[in-house]
Amino acid sequence: MNLSEIFQKELSQNVNTHLLLTDLLPEINKAIKIIKKKINLGGKLLFCGNGGSAADAQHLAAEYLVRLRPTVNRRPFPAISLAQDTSTLTACGNDYDFSDIFLRPFQALVKKNDVLIVISTSGNSMNVLKVLKEAKSKKISTIGFLGGTGGKCKNLCDIKLIVPSKITARIQECHIFLAHFILQNAEELLIK
Repeated sequence: MNLSEIFQKELSQNVNTHLLLTDLLPEINKAIKIIKKKINLGGKLLFCGNGGSAADAQHLAAEYLVRLRPTVNRRPFPAISLAQDTSTLTACGNDYDFSDIFLRPFQALVKKNDVLIVISTSGNSMNVLKVLKEAKSKKISTIGFLGGTGGKCKNLCDIKLIVPSKITARIQECHIFLAHFILQNAEELLIK
């Protein structure tokens, strides 16, 4: 295959995976409503994920803290990534365990009316599972951006946004689209 054929194949794969997301509309609607409700009640969004999903968590938190769309100037909305700095991550990994890197900051920062948003392509990351279990015990609302069949995380998430693919790149591309769509539509409701 030449580069053009490879590109067309990957592009088709991307588009076809995105088209499957229409099945998630009921869960998307729930996510928009819970974000609006909890922020209006004084809550914040707590994001976490590993690797590329950690970068997405930071990216999405910044979108709410600063600005999501260049044409919409509004008050900052409270959002934070639990993978916020290397000092906290490495201290926790060294002093406790890597599986506690989201749990420790979550325990310190979580308040009533917060929303935990996890991003996991496999849905099986131990550190994500641990923070989801903690959220469940504290009755904190949870939204999971997951891949494949949702892994073990799907049973711990209140709202499940599962991209039905086994290809990490396609899952991550859909996660960022879904997150932008949900945050933008929740933002619309929050600024009315």
